[in-house]
Amino acid sequence: MTNRKKPKVYITRKLPDAVETRMRELFDAELNIDDSPRTQPELVAAVKSADVLVPTVTDRIDSALIEQAGPQLKLIASFSNGFDHIDVDAAAKKGITVTNTPNVLTEDTADMTMALILAVPRRLAEGSRVLTDKPGEWPGWSPTWMLGRRIWGKRIGIVGMGRIGTAVARRAKAFGLSIHYHNRKKVNPATEDELEATYWDSLDQMLARVDIVSVNCPSTPATFHLLSARRLALMQPTSYIVNTARGDIIDESALIQCLRDGRIAGAGLDVFENEPAVNPKLLKLAKDGKAVLLPHMGSATMEGRIDMGDKVIVNIRTFFDGHRPPNRVLPGRT
Repeated sequence: MTNRKKPKVYITRKLPDAVETRMRELFDAELNIDDSPRTQPELVAAVKSADVLVPTVTDRIDSALIEQAGPQLKLIASFSNGFDHIDVDAAAKKGITVTNTPNVLTEDTADMTMALILAVPRRLAEGSRVLTDKPGEWPGWSPTWMLGRRIWGKRIGIVGMGRIGTAVARRAKAFGLSIHYHNRKKVNPATEDELEATYWDSLDQMLARVDIVSVNCPSTPATFHLLSARRLALMQPTSYIVNTARGDIIDESALIQCLRDGRIAGAGLDVFENEPAVNPKLLKLAKDGKAVLLPHMGSATMEGRIDMGDKVIVNIRTFFDGHRPPNRVLPGRT
């Protein structure tokens, strides 16, 4: 790469300093120092001039934007595990390769999922607010105050048993939970035996029989509102639901109604259907102790972000060295 012109790389958001420094060394990289989201006109200008676009999950790289790309844009190297924000088919028709950064966020996201699985039944956020919002008013320990629910011995139903779902299952098993899962197909027998997992080909039947539901499937047209009003109604009134995948997998309005009516005991959400906007009704439920809400922090570790940046760099370098990038997203996968 030293003997040829460096590719022009347009990066839509601020990345860790170590990643940005390496980007500037290797490429003609345009950074986003103040981390303000790029506007649509800025994205249009970028695809007309850059050789590589490096977007994140907050950028909508749809067919209309891709259609305006100049002939020099040959690679969209997304700084993300998911790729539902990119019209991969439209990019392929335009001769643009798309890559992502898989396999680096599995453990971080599974950790956060497990944190929410603990936080909601054990009322961690409520307990913390007692000390921070009204200092000095805690009367001390009481045998019947701030009682939550035990998770040991309960059943967890994992919706989507991919890498993250499997990592969640391993953590949940260590906490004494019985593993149940719904997936397009069964996991391999060795994994199923290791986890002592029960497979349900019917999501409806699983939802009615578990105590905690963990949503870990990707966002695709097929999974939009997978947890619909009808399916949420199948859950037990003592059950909890946790979502660290994508907000639109759950019908948020239906979930809010279930929580308000007491038809579900609680929810832990790291993602939202219309983020960054959060439904005020969800905020009210959080204040009332019915939900724990986090601002899409599941993958937010320094190690994870640097690993993602390294994958972006490898994908760009491999592509411009004339080889197929290791993390190419093939059209038709959504």
